[in-house]
Amino acid sequence: MSSRLSIFYQVISVHPQVNARIALPPQQNPAKIDLPGQQRRPTTPSAESRTVPDEPKSVTYADAGVDIRSADRAKERIKYLAQKTFNRNVLGGIGGFGALYRLDMQRWKNPILVSSADGVGTKLKIAFELGMHHTVGADLVNHCVNDIAVQGATPLFFLDYLASGKLDPEVTESVVTGLADACKANACALIGGETAQMPGFYAEGEYDLAGFIVGAVDRDKMVTGAGIKAGDVLIGLPSTGLHTNGYSLARKLFFEVAGYKHTQYVTAIKEKAGAALMRTHRSYLHVIQKLVTAGLTTGMAHITGGGITENLPRILPKNTTAQVEIGSWPVLPIFEHLRTLGQVSQEEMMRTFNMGIGLIAAIPAAKFVRAKNLLDRSEEKFYVVGRVVKGERRVQYT
Repeated sequence: MSSRLSIFYQVISVHPQVNARIALPPQQNPAKIDLPGQQRRPTTPSAESRTVPDEPKSVTYADAGVDIRSADRAKERIKYLAQKTFNRNVLGGIGGFGALYRLDMQRWKNPILVSSADGVGTKLKIAFELGMHHTVGADLVNHCVNDIAVQGATPLFFLDYLASGKLDPEVTESVVTGLADACKANACALIGGETAQMPGFYAEGEYDLAGFIVGAVDRDKMVTGAGIKAGDVLIGLPSTGLHTNGYSLARKLFFEVAGYKHTQYVTAIKEKAGAALMRTHRSYLHVIQKLVTAGLTTGMAHITGGGITENLPRILPKNTTAQVEIGSWPVLPIFEHLRTLGQVSQEEMMRTFNMGIGLIAAIPAAKFVRAKNLLDRSEEKFYVVGRVVKGERRVQYT
């Protein structure tokens, strides 16, 4: 507002009679009326009337949903957890562009590197519901360890991939703690990994987890199954539960067909539904190493996705069949209950779940007694589940 306009309105308010004596021309702007004793000046907009454009806001990565500061804090904690698994062969620390590992050539004379990659799968959905994140890291490590151990390899180092829509430092630490503890238990260095934030890609509170492992074995000590022959005895080592496979079907049967809640006690399995499904995938590394060191096995199969039906033939040579005797081992109650809930066929069960057997080893008949004694001394429970015969490369249930 101009100074003149202000004076004009003051005059009207102080002297009402002036209003009667001043005649305003039709459609004339009062702001342009000259009062006695004043000179005309150009009228300019006031500071209040001028519109000033807003300064454009600087958009940050955080505005897009990626909290770099939070990620940096989580990475510092991850470094601490990972370094607890390091050994003298790990060169440098966490944070480089690539992880460095020195292969001990005094230990390995003719080394063959053995690698594997896997994920936890939809078992994670149950972890989300229960807020139980520390066991899925062990599930992942143990699964990968078993995959290379059945070929005679010793785990060397492990890398993980953890991705979420928004980083939760507490959840991240819980997952990585599980990874680190399992790596340490398997004498494997957690040497590096990737923690990714991908806003809009994952549902709130969810994440994905995958792992990559590298191990080594001397060429003359590799276990490939090539030495399996008709007459070999098949022994099975028990699983703790579903391990990390068959969860899409299990979740459907438990939570859709039966309508169980995750925290609901299920009489048929004498355990809460979620807890039963979250039992940790077992590592067979130590018992495998004992059998391999003693030269007592010609081949081993880790029973994962596909069950005995699809995993056992992976180690069979041509012209051999694995005869597996149904009923030769105790099937865990959870599998029987899943079968009942969905009226699932025997064939479907055997190619989906491990059915209570997580590892099968082929033992030459002449070495069976020695293998039995070794396992008994180690207090390792096992079952004779079948035998190798001549035939096509497949599993035959009897």
